Amino acid sequence: EGEVIVDGVNLRGLKEKELAVFRRSKVGFVYQSFNLVPTLTVKENILFPLSLAGSTPDPVFFDEIVELLHLKERLNAYPGELSGGGQQRVAIARALIAKPAILLADEPTGNLDSRTGQNVLGLLKLSVETYRQTLVMITHNLELAQMADRVVRIEDGRIRV
Repeated sequence: EGEVIVDGVNLRGLKEKELAVFRRSKVGFVYQSFNLVPTLTVKENILFPLSLAGSTPDPVFFDEIVELLHLKERLNAYPGELSGGGQQRVAIARALIAKPAILLADEPTGNLDSRTGQNVLGLLKLSVETYRQTLVMITHNLELAQMADRVVRIEDGRIRV
């Protein structure tokens, strides 16, 4: 029961089509397995959500994200030519490009070595601070969870705050 209000919108009363539009414009997803399209370049992968929505990118914002995530020199590369950390940075850029209110990150450091994982975590934190976003991160790493402003645990199907 209750309401879910995101960026001033009450999601409870939205129809399925309206929810799809909301998710596309207000929610960025960072998947554990990156989910990049192997036949698209880094630039094309980043812009992919906007092309699906029929939107044009803000070129200043695009340049800002690419600079922030250290991808400027790799825009014409393909995902297979990047390290795991590079692919994760592309996935984060793709999640950010539509300027979402919420970032949902599923084990964003799960497939990375500890050093790259710390770098990715730092980039997510910087993004949240810079663009005033909410980050909801799923992790099994208790050390990583302790870095959050708020931790909610799910144990045996029950939510524990």
